[in-house]
Amino acid sequence: MPKSLPLIELSGALCCPPVAAGVVSDADALEVALRLKALADPVRIKLLSLVLAADAEGMRNVDLAHELQLTDATISHHLGQLSRAGLLVATRRGASTYYAADRAALGALVRVMDPDCC
Repeated sequence: MPKSLPLIELSGALCCPPVAAGVVSDADALEVALRLKALADPVRIKLLSLVLAADAEGMRNVDLAHELQLTDATISHHLGQLSRAGLLVATRRGASTYYAADRAALGALVRVMDPDCC
């Protein structure tokens, strides 16, 4: 039976030393890995791309489902994974949910991987 990863709160900002700064702790490695795992799916990369290309208001979940030609349930699952990883922010407006990228969280993830980047 595969070993399941522990559940940890990922919605907060990623705050650990860059992996290039030295050997990371087990806790920091897990925190980075779980965020990267949330990105390790082609549908989620496409969703993130669409949301990043949208205006500051974000995109509605139904528009994302239509754009990718996937069911609402499938899109909701993937958006949930990205949101739990702290990479998307969901805002409810009436019957719709709008998703926007958390650029600070994405930037923090990039800087943890390579502090000399960007």
